[in-house]
Amino acid sequence: MIEILSVGALTTIQDRGRQGCLRWGVGTAGAMDGVALAAGNLLLGNDEDSAAVEVQVFPFKVRFDGDCAFALTGADCDARLDGLPLLPWCAHRARAGQTLHLGTPKPGTRRTSRAYLCLPGGVDVPQVLHSRSTQLRGAFGGLQGRALQRGDTLRPATPDATIAATGLGLMPPELALPLVQDGCAAVRVLPAAEYDCYTPQSRAAFWQQEWKITPQSDRYGYRLAGEALQPVAPLEMRSHGIVPGVIQVPPDGQPIVQMRDAQPTGGYPKFGAVIEADLWRLGQAPIGSRIRFVKTSWDEALDAIGHVRAWLDDAARQVALHRNTKGAA
Repeated sequence: MIEILSVGALTTIQDRGRQGCLRWGVGTAGAMDGVALAAGNLLLGNDEDSAAVEVQVFPFKVRFDGDCAFALTGADCDARLDGLPLLPWCAHRARAGQTLHLGTPKPGTRRTSRAYLCLPGGVDVPQVLHSRSTQLRGAFGGLQGRALQRGDTLRPATPDATIAATGLGLMPPELALPLVQDGCAAVRVLPAAEYDCYTPQSRAAFWQQEWKITPQSDRYGYRLAGEALQPVAPLEMRSHGIVPGVIQVPPDGQPIVQMRDAQPTGGYPKFGAVIEADLWRLGQAPIGSRIRFVKTSWDEALDAIGHVRAWLDDAARQVALHRNTKGAA
């Protein structure tokens, strides 16, 4: 069991999300960086979908009340166990009474903003609609449907006696699968239904400029700032279904990218959609940073999913090889 000693706002329990519930008006929720979540779980021998703690405001501090393996992925946040530095993207082991501290992600290193603390078997909280993810707007899932607070206690779902991957590290996907355009972090986008309703100048500007992620951004949506997108004629639309990754354009012309806690319907025009394979990149982009959009095709989007899957499969092989080697020793 671990006890939360200090925590910033909006630290929650998340798995890969609540799939198949949009038809009931229930959003997906889930980890903003599903690749980091899956990798942390692989390091511990968990199912990739096991629930973990998503930390997005630092510092974060927990105490282990018993011996326990754990894995840290996502942001490189100067993690320390009883003051001793820990490598990111690695599995580790804590003794009863030890304290884990996650500091502010280091400036000048990989520009990422969320860390994942994975426990053996995942965090043990009840499933709601087949997921343990926290849905803050609906106040369900996770721990009592809310962000974590000081004094909360969490349990790993399974004992860690068989875990043998401690000491193994993975190359972060930002390094293994880089995507940068003109020195700026980038994500790939498919044009959406109302793309052609915008002027040629606006369509060109969307791809050519850098967009700033404003402080009004959160798990519900990233609000961007740049050259406003102008429609050919005024657009009025009825509300319609949307999913994470959809880029909508409100009347002010400043795009909003729907993120993991997005509501399932919206009435703004759909300019594009960040491909599924790149949602983790956007989920790790810090507030105030800048991103670029790269136009892509359906076939390229499918290939990109394959590349992410290949990276995870390779990580699983490394963990299995490490476990077998240690077992033989």
